[in-house]
Amino acid sequence: MTRSQPRRARGTVGHAYSALNLRLALALFGLVIMTVFAVLAFAAHVAWLGVVCAILAAVAVVDLIIIQRRRAARRREEPGVRHSLFE
Repeated sequence: MTRSQPRRARGTVGHAYSALNLRLALALFGLVIMTVFAVLAFAAHVAWLGVVCAILAAVAVVDLIIIQRRRAARRREEPGVRHSLFE
């Protein structure tokens, strides 16, 4: 069962452990920036930097998946509630 927060987190439904919408925006920003940097690094023939940026972009994709699963779980736990960017 996927929960919107980790089991032993200190947050509650009223005060979330993590601002999921903000984390989503930051992870998306990281994915875009690292993808652009990886392309630029490979174009400049700096392969090691391109590989590092590609790995960081992959980490951002995994983070996006985890965040979306937690947001979906929160939506199931609190139907009809809209959250701001910082909740």
